[in-house]
Amino acid sequence: MSLSVQFVSLLAMIGTGILSAALIDLVYSLKSSIYLPKLLRKYMIAFELLAWIIAGCWSFYVLYLIRDGEWRIYDPFAQISGLLLYASIFYKPFRLLGRLIVFVILKPIYIIGFALWRIIRLLFKPIVLLLNWIIGIVSGIFSFKFKRNFKNEEK
Repeated sequence: MSLSVQFVSLLAMIGTGILSAALIDLVYSLKSSIYLPKLLRKYMIAFELLAWIIAGCWSFYVLYLIRDGEWRIYDPFAQISGLLLYASIFYKPFRLLGRLIVFVILKPIYIIGFALWRIIRLLFKPIVLLLNWIIGIVSGIFSFKFKRNFKNEEK
């Protein structure tokens, strides 16, 4: 293996460490910022575990692309240095990028979806009230008729 391939693989492992740390940070920030009922919070542990598994499989895939999956002793050290680089240098830019994505893309989608839900609910509310009124009248008529038939049979 040439020195250039080893250097590229070292940089790739540092990169996977940075992106894995970003993924785990994203999972933790989602976990802390979203209100979830107690039942769904239990499943966040599985979601977090799934994120760790995805990060590990993705880093092995990068290693497979570069060196056909050969693992060297410096690979974990390179990934740990990538994690530390994320914590020291890339934390704030990734958070800024995440906030921009939330405010520019996700919040408008949420607002539009919530507005559409309210409009649909507002349009269907009179229909539901009318159906409840009709069902109430029909069930009142049939229950009166059934009560009268049962009283006649008992005599």
